[in-house]
Amino acid sequence: MDLKRSRSVKLNDGHSMPVLGLGTLASEELWATFFRPELVRPALERSLKKLQLDYVDLFIIHIPVAMKPGEELMPKDDRGEIILETVDLRDTWVALEKCKDAGLTKSIGVSNFNHKQLDMILNKPGLKYKPVCNQVECHPYLNQSKLLEFCKSKDIVLVAYSVLGSQRDPKWVQGDSPLLLEDPVLKEIAKKHNRNPGQVAMRYQLQRGVVVLAKSFNEKRIKDNFQVFDFELTPEDMKAIDGLNRNFRYFKLPFAAHHPWYPFSEEY
Repeated sequence: MDLKRSRSVKLNDGHSMPVLGLGTLASEELWATFFRPELVRPALERSLKKLQLDYVDLFIIHIPVAMKPGEELMPKDDRGEIILETVDLRDTWVALEKCKDAGLTKSIGVSNFNHKQLDMILNKPGLKYKPVCNQVECHPYLNQSKLLEFCKSKDIVLVAYSVLGSQRDPKWVQGDSPLLLEDPVLKEIAKKHNRNPGQVAMRYQLQRGVVVLAKSFNEKRIKDNFQVFDFELTPEDMKAIDGLNRNFRYFKLPFAAHHPWYPFSEEY
């Protein structure tokens, strides 16, 4: 794909997705309290009603760790611990397939899945639709190279969030986490191309074939984020950025660390 000319990627179901941000793509995430198959379609229909839409372009399973159903976003017990439950995500996936068949979504995918969890879906008896994408944390400090190659081999698009590091929300991110955009390697490469470190971090992903989600509320930064199609990193630049990988995650879910499907392990 020529990223200087094409700004979208074709999905395995025939639809397309912008390579930078989601643009006009309407997407919805299925939260962990709605993983029971009978709750999936009502959850999507409720979201569609709020959005005043007849369908979304993309509907994804947010994380492969189920929580107790109910209206609470983070259900807790008397000790303040998150209440998890066991749901077969293959059954959840069937419910997503039915939403696609019903015309409530064009495409279906997953988020925060490792290769074993993807394999579980892909090898499900009677699979009707493969996930079109897997949305994961991905940046130079966590380049997800093995997971990226696995997804490519299965015709699944890897979508990167936190490509610029993190806004350091104390609920999810430790305050002493490294500042990605202050990395001297990124700053040196940015200076060479007359760009900023954020643009280099995003261009790095695009040249790897990764779709980039770049979140910002600053007008200048939003404009800067789109100035990544008119320059190209050299093979030496790419190798140098590859060398920054340290398997560091900004986002962690400590309450789910002992769950059998905990996704944020070192393993891809």
